[in-house]
Amino acid sequence: MSTTVITFGTFDVFHVGHLRILERARASGDRLVVGVSTDQLNIAKKGRPPVYTQDERAEIVRALRCVDKVFFEESLEQKADYIRDYSADILVMGDDWAGRFDDLSALCEIIYLTRTPAISTTEVIEKIRL
Repeated sequence: MSTTVITFGTFDVFHVGHLRILERARASGDRLVVGVSTDQLNIAKKGRPPVYTQDERAEIVRALRCVDKVFFEESLEQKADYIRDYSADILVMGDDWAGRFDDLSALCEIIYLTRTPAISTTEVIEKIRL
């Protein structure tokens, strides 16, 4: 029986931290489904538009060999619906979200992965501005 893993993110200014968490998420199962935050969700969540459009970010994520399916995440509150829609067995998120989605454990296993140290999209953007 195959195991479907689902994860979510903005994946703006794609960097090695993004790649590593997606590869590690995929290693948790047989199939990886990725919800890419829409531009509107990113503005609501972070107070700014992403550098790359949702279509560009989805295209980058879709091109990775560890990713099997990409869809647009329109709301943080719909995670349970997305888990059901894609029959996910495991939800993987970065540990910056630790505990935030424990209430979904009745639907699937929840795994929080340690983020790659010393890299974040915000830090990359700040380096570029210098």
